[in-house]
Amino acid sequence: MKRSSPYDEKAARVPIRGEIEMKAKITSPVVSIDDVPPADTSALRPVVLVVDDESAIADTLAEILSRSGYAALTAYDADEALESALVTPPDMLITDVMLPGMSGIELAIKMRRMFPDCKILLFSGQAATVDLLAAANGAGHHFNLLHKPVHPRDLLMHVAQGLKPLAAVAS
Repeated sequence: MKRSSPYDEKAARVPIRGEIEMKAKITSPVVSIDDVPPADTSALRPVVLVVDDESAIADTLAEILSRSGYAALTAYDADEALESALVTPPDMLITDVMLPGMSGIELAIKMRRMFPDCKILLFSGQAATVDLLAAANGAGHHFNLLHKPVHPRDLLMHVAQGLKPLAAVAS
């Protein structure tokens, strides 16, 4: 009795010289680069980087932003935020002022140097941050500050205002 293999029927056939089947060459039309329409970027969602050392707050704010049409990323400290921004440059940074290590204000200053078009929104639940913000303002760094807890409606309003195109603001 001969044993059969399930692969016998599908065995590869090695062509011998002269047995290769030639197919017709497929041609595609050549289009001038001037005739290629520009990419439609209207569907791109603005990237918002949310930074807070309290993961529940960062994750909740990111979820609110995601459900409202933004591409939200989270980071739980300033160093992680900087790494994330290098991979995906944000259109807006929302950061807690009081972070372990580098403060949110220091992070905002670095982000503005790295990404001059990035909008900055700070938030905090501590009264002491007003002094830090005043010092930053005195050094020429002007940031908006929201107080915790932030109502989702207020957050979305500030984000939308901050990300408005300059043309819309001028009109």
